[in-house]
Amino acid sequence: MFDHIPAYPGDPILSLNEDFQLDPRPNKVNLSIGIYFDDAGKLPVMDAVRHAETALLGAIGPRSYLPMAGLPLYRDAAQALVFGADHEARAAGRIATLQTIGGSGALKVGADFLKRYFPASQIWISDPSWENHRVVFEGAGLTVNTYPYYDEHTGGLRFADMIDTIGRLPEQSIVLLHACCHNPTGVDLSPAQWAELVPVLQRRKLIAFVDMAYQGFGASLEEDAACVRLLADAGVPLIVASSFSKNFSLYGERCGALSVVCKSKEEAARVLGQLMSAVRANYSNPPTHGARLVANVLSDTSLRASWEAELATMRERILAMRGTIHEGLAGRVDEVMRARYVAQRGMFTYTGLSEAQVERLRSEYAVYVLRSGRMCVAGLNASNAGYVASSIAAVVAGA
Repeated sequence: MFDHIPAYPGDPILSLNEDFQLDPRPNKVNLSIGIYFDDAGKLPVMDAVRHAETALLGAIGPRSYLPMAGLPLYRDAAQALVFGADHEARAAGRIATLQTIGGSGALKVGADFLKRYFPASQIWISDPSWENHRVVFEGAGLTVNTYPYYDEHTGGLRFADMIDTIGRLPEQSIVLLHACCHNPTGVDLSPAQWAELVPVLQRRKLIAFVDMAYQGFGASLEEDAACVRLLADAGVPLIVASSFSKNFSLYGERCGALSVVCKSKEEAARVLGQLMSAVRANYSNPPTHGARLVANVLSDTSLRASWEAELATMRERILAMRGTIHEGLAGRVDEVMRARYVAQRGMFTYTGLSEAQVERLRSEYAVYVLRSGRMCVAGLNASNAGYVASSIAAVVAGA
C-alpha cells in the first residue's frame, strides 16, 4: 500500500544537529542549530523559570484541557510583551491573541487563517529566510515568493531593491517580515528603514506578517518590538507570530502566540473565533505547563525583573562572542567578511563561507555550521571561539 511513498530527505538544520551528536571528535563545535548555550556550552535554565516551576510543583492540581485560545493570563502577558502594556489597541480590545504551539504553530495557524480568508493572496518572504517559512506556508496552500534582502557582497541589506519589489506587489499580498535578529542572516532593518517601509505597505494595501522569535536578543525587549508597534500605530493590517523558546530557554515547552491587530473590538472577536477554528483543525488546544511558567514569570514583579536581567546577560554574551571572533579573525580574512560578525546581530551570522568551505569546516575541523554559511553565534564560548576563528581562517586560506 505504501510502496510509492519516498523517503523524507530530512530537515537540513535538524539533520546536521543529529550528525553532530554522532561525531566522536572531542573538539567538535555545534554552531548549526538555533539554540542559546551559556559559556559552559550548556542549555541554561533561567532562574526566574526555576522559581516559577518550583512553585508550580508545590501546587500540583488537575490538568484539564485549556480553551482553544489558550491560557487567558498567558495570552494577555504575551500580548503585552509584544505590543506594550499600554498600547491603544490593547486598551480598545482590538488585538486578537491566542496561545500556540511555539512560534511554528503560530505561523501555521496564521497561514491557515490567511489561506481561508484571502485565498487569492500570495506571500513574499525574504531572500533568504528561515527554511521552514517556505515549508509552513506552502503546506497551508499559499504560493510563496521572495523579495530581495541579503547582499552577499557586503553582508548587509539590499534595502532599495526590497522596497522597490514590495512597492509593486498586488494589493492584499502578504509580506513576511522578521522583527529582529533576522534568521538566517542576522541583518535587520534600521528604525529609519522601518519608517520608510511602513508607507509602502500602506499604499499597496498589503498584509504584514511579522515573525518575532528573538525578542530581547537584539537590542532590548522594547527596541526589538518597536517595528511591531510602529506597524500597529500606522494601521497596517498586521499579524504577529511570537515565541518564548529562546528568550525563556523553553524550547521543548513550545510556547508561542499569534496576534492579529484589527480595526475594532467586534472585528477582533470574529477574527479570534476563526483563529480558534484553525487551532481546532490542527491540534484542538495548546499545552498547559509552559504557558503557566511564562505567565507566572511575566505577571510577578520580582520574577520578571530577574528574567529581564538574565535575558540581558544572554544578549550581552552573544555580543561579546561576536567581538571575540571578530578580533580572532583580524588579519586572517578580508575585512568585509570579518565585519559581518559585529555588523549583524542576534543569534545568527551569515559568515560568507562557501558550501565547500563549510564542508571543510565540518569534515576537517569538526565545526558545524549550515551549508548556507549560517552560524549560530550563541554556540560560541570562551573555550571554543579561538578555535573556531582559527578554523575559519584555515578554510578561507585554503590551508
